[in-house]
Amino acid sequence: MEGLLQRQRGVLLRPGQPRWRGQDGQDPQGPPAGRRPAPAGRGALTTVPGAGPHALPDFPWDSLAGARARAAQHPGGVVDLSIGTPVDPTPGVLRHALAAAADAPGYPTALGTRELRQAAAGWLQRRLGVQLADPLGAEPSVVPTVGSKELVALLPTLLGLRGRGTVVVPEVGYPTYEVGAVVAGLAVHRTDTPPERPGDTVLVWLNSPGNPHGRVLTDAQLSDWVAWGRAHGVPVVADECYVELGWDVVPTSVLHPRIAGADHTGLLAVHSLSKQSTAAGYRGGLLSGDPALVRRVWEVRRHLGLLVPTPVQAAMAAALADDAHVAAQRERYRARRELLAAAVRAAGARIDHSEAGLYLWVTRDEDCWTTIDWLAGLGVVAAPGAFYGPAGARHVRLALTASDERIAAAVERLTA
Repeated sequence: MEGLLQRQRGVLLRPGQPRWRGQDGQDPQGPPAGRRPAPAGRGALTTVPGAGPHALPDFPWDSLAGARARAAQHPGGVVDLSIGTPVDPTPGVLRHALAAAADAPGYPTALGTRELRQAAAGWLQRRLGVQLADPLGAEPSVVPTVGSKELVALLPTLLGLRGRGTVVVPEVGYPTYEVGAVVAGLAVHRTDTPPERPGDTVLVWLNSPGNPHGRVLTDAQLSDWVAWGRAHGVPVVADECYVELGWDVVPTSVLHPRIAGADHTGLLAVHSLSKQSTAAGYRGGLLSGDPALVRRVWEVRRHLGLLVPTPVQAAMAAALADDAHVAAQRERYRARRELLAAAVRAAGARIDHSEAGLYLWVTRDEDCWTTIDWLAGLGVVAAPGAFYGPAGARHVRLALTASDERIAAAVERLTA
């Protein structure tokens, strides 16, 4: 425990120990009857502390049913660019490693195999310039996760941040950050700059490159958040699942020594093989950074049985040791991006940010649902920006993950 930030010690408290930062005396059942959650809005709380799972937002994709139905009427068929699910074949390096490890009668390890942890540390150093503490040491600095979404949704709970406090998330960002806060009974504050006062903040989420808008945080912005988190004892977690997909800029990891300094105290990074290795069906992700925080997450995951299957761990190790398949997939996405971006601009729309990642952040300076309806008339389905926060209400997200043939169809319709 020596050297941990004061509030990180609170994170590591065992069940039954006193809570920190004034959490005692709070109503564990949530707000009194009749008190409604604060409305979603720029810089406002979007959930009520203690509200519990019943406060989960509606599953956003259900609201696209009408647009999907209209787009499906197009004589050339629907072009679905709403969900960023990979469609290209999973590379042989993963499939062969998976098959070779298929004889796996025993339970997998929550810590990750030695081979996987070594491969993960090698990838982080080779591709991102990140030097982990000993990945095979008694205090783990990297562990596998069942994809990244379950980790994002459970991280506040896994860190013991339950019942009272606020999770800071980007103004426009992945909805699961908020879901994770709600599940833990925490509130949410949307901001892209460190708050003047920490208040009851217990966790900060960064996302660079960002989903949905492809925005990349500068070194200065990352450093400001790291300094703020350390000054106030608040863990800072960076979702870097698109870090291998930089187009106009090269993204920097929050764990890079230029940002983190000599160690990773108070910092975590989340990575995924879903997009860079076209392996979303494998559910392979990584959590790395501060060994004290990684250990806490690992210990709880062992109890919950959150285990990455052994054959998948073997496939992850093989993928992380091979840069060639990632480079090849990056070029496929690059080619689709260039075609689709040109067509979007030709249609009179504007693309904001989008300097990295798998999406184009598109606006016609109108309500996002009006743009969704316009695209549906062309047989194209996009994701409304409102899914990602109130500040996204005038944009839509177009994914680059459709096949070459479907991207070509979208280009033809947009430029007709």
